[in-house]
Amino acid sequence: MNTTTAPRILLIGGTPQHVRKATEHGLDVVLVQYPDAYDREHGPCVDQALLLDYGDLDQLLPLVRVLHEAHPFLAAVSLYELGLLSAARVNEALGLRGESVGTVELLMDKWRMRQHLDAKGISPVTSAVGRSAEDVREFVAAHGLPVIVKPVRESGSLGVFRIQDPADVEAVAARYRSLHDQDWSLGDVAFADSFDAFLMEEFLDGPEISVETLTFDGRHVVVAVTDKETGGSGFVELGHAQPSAHSPETLAGARQLVVDFLDAVGLRSGPGHTEVKLTSRGPRIIESHNRIGGDRINDLTEIAYGVDMERYALGAALGVPEPLAASPLPRGGAAVRFLTPEPGRVVAVTGVDAVRADPACVDLRLSVGPGCEVPPLTWNEDKVGHVVARGATAAEAVAHSRRLAASVRIHTEPAG
Repeated sequence: MNTTTAPRILLIGGTPQHVRKATEHGLDVVLVQYPDAYDREHGPCVDQALLLDYGDLDQLLPLVRVLHEAHPFLAAVSLYELGLLSAARVNEALGLRGESVGTVELLMDKWRMRQHLDAKGISPVTSAVGRSAEDVREFVAAHGLPVIVKPVRESGSLGVFRIQDPADVEAVAARYRSLHDQDWSLGDVAFADSFDAFLMEEFLDGPEISVETLTFDGRHVVVAVTDKETGGSGFVELGHAQPSAHSPETLAGARQLVVDFLDAVGLRSGPGHTEVKLTSRGPRIIESHNRIGGDRINDLTEIAYGVDMERYALGAALGVPEPLAASPLPRGGAAVRFLTPEPGRVVAVTGVDAVRADPACVDLRLSVGPGCEVPPLTWNEDKVGHVVARGATAAEAVAHSRRLAASVRIHTEPAG
């Protein structure tokens, strides 16, 4: 155990890289992690580790109180969706700085968020909560098709369905109900009752973007806008790119909407990742999170804008790095393309070495090899890898990412 008197944070969830970045701020780190997610690479930079289900506050809070009494924390911090509410509740219980429980809960509950925005006249979207196929039919009868059905809570494109035909209602309701019976691993879903009910929303036309922000004492700075490509049987994200290719006029409206939204939900500090549809009626909020975007968005922001949002999130308790005065200007382009081979059993993987040697390749990650099973593409966790690429512009980076991803050949055969 470190016996120094360095400032200390409680990091809920986190990779070895996150821990290292926190220590580079001069922080001692007490890491809270799922037992099977703790890696020996965490060890050199961790002052102490609590290995448990960090969503179980009855188990977590008593341990954290004891540690806080012995060596106080500046704040509890999380960069993960499943750790955000736990961090807020720890901060509330210990009287520490950090985002309020009310704000975090509002961002996690999409129905409450919709009601809150409607009351303030921000980003109107017709929506309702349902529990049955009959509820969906009534919503369709009242508002027409297409409609979206998705969890009231959860993230990662999990359980998101589009209904385009009345004949699809029963099948989608059945598929949604089946999610409740799946054998989810610890950390896959945020709440045990996530699939008891669902949110029904009007379908929002137009392309999707996400707006990446940092907030400093209530002042919101737009760091980047990410163009997104989705696919699969739902709305799985297949690729991202920065800077956005949309017009300055279009982006100005989306940026202002996100600033107004963050004010409305009461976000006071740290990162934000807000998904927006650029509809024919103007920009509309899809959902938002008081964390950094997943799927390597932070890497794109660092390549394209020179801003490491993880460092800002981890150092917020100390006020480091220095707050951004304004939105940064782009330095180049960055893109990520996800690897989505045909479902089945992997028999061979080729092209990896050539892709890694390519000057445009920033990173290649692959989670499967011969003998592994590739599932159908239904949510973000079904993707089996990605390529991050750079270019002089976003368009060039996207072209490189597509070329490099296509060069990684993941050969599958139907599972027997």
